[in-house]
Amino acid sequence: MVGLGDNNNPSCQNNISSKAKDKKKNKKKKRGGSKRKMTAEQTSAFKSVTEWVYLDRHHHPNSSSTAGLSSWVVDDFGVQKSLGRGMEKMVFELHSHSKHSDGFLSPSKLVERAHGNGEAVTEETHYGMAELSLNSQVKVLALTDHDTMSGITEAVEAARRFGIKIIPGVEISTIFSPRNPEMEEPVHILAYYSSCGPTRYEELDKLLANIREGRYVRAKDMVLKLNKLKLPLKWEHVTKIAGKGVAPGRLHVARAMVEAGYVENLKQAFARYLYDGGPAYSTGSEPLAEEAVQLICETGGLAVLAHPWALKNPIPIIRRLKDAGLHGMEVYRSDGRLAAYNDLADTYNLLKLGGSDYHGRGGHGESELGSVNLPVVVLHDFLKVARPIWCSAIKDILEGYAKEPSDTNLAKIARFTRMGSFKGSTPSSCGKDLIDRCLASWLTAEEQQNDEFEAIRLKLSHATINLSGVQVPIET
Repeated sequence: MVGLGDNNNPSCQNNISSKAKDKKKNKKKKRGGSKRKMTAEQTSAFKSVTEWVYLDRHHHPNSSSTAGLSSWVVDDFGVQKSLGRGMEKMVFELHSHSKHSDGFLSPSKLVERAHGNGEAVTEETHYGMAELSLNSQVKVLALTDHDTMSGITEAVEAARRFGIKIIPGVEISTIFSPRNPEMEEPVHILAYYSSCGPTRYEELDKLLANIREGRYVRAKDMVLKLNKLKLPLKWEHVTKIAGKGVAPGRLHVARAMVEAGYVENLKQAFARYLYDGGPAYSTGSEPLAEEAVQLICETGGLAVLAHPWALKNPIPIIRRLKDAGLHGMEVYRSDGRLAAYNDLADTYNLLKLGGSDYHGRGGHGESELGSVNLPVVVLHDFLKVARPIWCSAIKDILEGYAKEPSDTNLAKIARFTRMGSFKGSTPSSCGKDLIDRCLASWLTAEEQQNDEFEAIRLKLSHATINLSGVQVPIET
């Protein structure tokens, strides 16, 4: 046992001093690591990323020159700006869920939380410990519900109030089925679309509807298996938790198990019964992973492999999906970058992305919205690949309406826009406002002013929009 007198021992004092330094160093890391000025590459990437984030605003961090960049610094986790006694962070959240699948929050509440998120950090000052504000509000949010895009419209409308850009997304449940049946396993593919959504929405929606129907069959089978394991869970309990019109998933079954008292928490439900291949696990009617990736690519989306660390055999899956057109894979989590998957992304020339996979269930096991801070160069690489794909998709959808200005084709432009939000517009400007809203927050002026878009504008100038039964011209 070490006595109090041992504090006078020089060796002991050195140990205490060393521990104090380590503690201080750890506190610094928690605040975001050592901060330094951006390199030329980071500065260029940051300008490009912020330009896109703030497209629909007259003033943004680099609207006129690089002068405004002097207050921004880079650390191990991203880019942040000094705001006096606090810091502002530019955060992309690329993986989140709402009540439209297995999340706990409505899309509008999810957006509200993304806007309001911030954490307080403590720093040692001359006068003692002081709390500094770290504003890590999400600037770009991808809503990626499982097998449905039904929550996007609500998210878009809510995001307009907070100045958040919504990337319409979806997490598609698929199956990887190699020749060896023992290697078959579920694979989730994230799809990111433009403001107008998929170019062949009906085709994608049919695929998603088939998956959702299979989820009902799958969930019922899970309940049946649990009943055989002498856990008399009721199907009505599961559907009540899922909510009206929501295809139940494993999380809904797990929540019902917790509420019924069969397990102590969600983690236990999965660890004992619902894990892949578990005693109550069941498969649905998921499409092949390669087919889903191909469809995403064909409908103007970016295809990204979700949480590859959950896969049993990631290498053959990544190799096969890359051949099918996969653009990227998740590599970053709230606890940092996973080296093994970073190397795999390099090997197969895939974008390195990540998100919190937020569901809103709470507890220590879930990452918070905006907790995955992607480096600015990673965000730039993401947009460099995605923007030409999205630009082409928007062009195709606008061109379809210019050729045939029907209500059906107009609905494709306003896929995620509520027409009621145009009530303040005059009839002659309503059509223009609709087109501008779809484009101004998504494409740069340069992207909109190319020859193809000019030709579409000319066609649209002769088209009309049906407003309360009256055909009025679209003035572009």
